[in-house]
Amino acid sequence: DCVGYALPNDEIKLAAGWHIEQCGFKGKRIGHTGAHAKQALVLVNYGGATGAEVFACAQQIQQEVKLKFDVCLDMEVNIL
Repeated sequence: DCVGYALPNDEIKLAAGWHIEQCGFKGKRIGHTGAHAKQALVLVNYGGATGAEVFACAQQIQQEVKLKFDVCLDMEVNIL
């Protein structure tokens, strides 16, 4: 039942946003951070969150997706 998109090389790219949403993170706030209410792939600093808090939120989402679907999400950001 996972949402994915066929690639030309006969592989399937899974929809990370769908997986995050299925884990209940879409619109969920975790302290001063969370996943956007309209796009689960977007993490939000609602004010006052440190970079470490945003990173911890991302890691929590990764862990939940791994536990529920056995899918490892890669971050597509540069962490400085």
